[in-house]
Amino acid sequence: MGKYNLPKIDLHLHLDGSILPETAWELVQEQGIEVPAKDYESFVPLIMVPEDCKDVNECLERFEIPVKILQDKTSLTRVTRELIAWLEKEDVAYAEIRFAPQLHTQKGLTQRDAIDAVLEGKEVGLREHPEIGIGIILCAMSIGPETVNMTENLETVRLTKEYLGKGVVALDLAGAEGIVPLSNFAPIFDLARELELPFTCHAGDSQGPETVEDALNFGAKRLGHGHHVYEDPALCQRAIREGATFEICPTSNVCCQSTMSYGDHYVKKMYDLGMRVTINTDNMTLFGLTLDKEYDHCIHDMGFTEDDLIQMLIYSAEAAFLEEAEKADLKERILACKKK
Repeated sequence: MGKYNLPKIDLHLHLDGSILPETAWELVQEQGIEVPAKDYESFVPLIMVPEDCKDVNECLERFEIPVKILQDKTSLTRVTRELIAWLEKEDVAYAEIRFAPQLHTQKGLTQRDAIDAVLEGKEVGLREHPEIGIGIILCAMSIGPETVNMTENLETVRLTKEYLGKGVVALDLAGAEGIVPLSNFAPIFDLARELELPFTCHAGDSQGPETVEDALNFGAKRLGHGHHVYEDPALCQRAIREGATFEICPTSNVCCQSTMSYGDHYVKKMYDLGMRVTINTDNMTLFGLTLDKEYDHCIHDMGFTEDDLIQMLIYSAEAAFLEEAEKADLKERILACKKK
């Protein structure tokens, strides 16, 4: 297993899919949540995607326990702080952690409460690990027909505006793809553009390139996953012209069966075409994953070189929801590795 001496960047990382397993087990016990496990060893598989996972929907089922245990401010603050420590241990220079505030309102918290708790965890984590950079992305959610939670989603958009520059860096739309057309969620992005918010959007993962087209039509300059764009050559060229950056998560895509294997993944073909692709973990706990492991797959299973990893990190730095001076600093650190 490689250990890559690079200033790593993770632009696509979900908080609830990246809880330390021992913390999740401890919180389950503290909160009296019933789970079909008698000890830690039998519990861990409940929060990890199985090797025989059928599809992305089965992957999403693995969020059930993490979401249940993150319904109070103390737990949200703790797991955020611990994730920052974990990332620092993995030599991550910058990460954008995303979560959906509306999923943490089942026991009395408001979306605002959830955001405050995560930002407190970020503040404490950065005091303890000042060498890492962290941004928080707020996710609106696709959980069914768009009318089911449009009120909550629009609240998330407005809260993104309120907290922008105060620890929050952007908006996202996450959740299940294909329940209804992605274009049905246009009101979320209409408001985001009106409020001049930076945003990304999950698209082109379990669904085809038409969802990437929808996201580009929304005005997205970053896309979560998006690898099925490669099936539409004209859309690939549009993405190149518009400078769109793709937050590729290879292991997630393989585990959730949106691509059959690392060798079958489109990301290297996208890269060779000149598309701006980046490598990310998606969910560190769900997939038992770190960026080093993901980079190993890039090198050994997908045809990338270490110079390619450096170029993709440059794409990550350029696409990060950061001020230009901070992007330049990240790029300088990355390019210094190329000169060695």
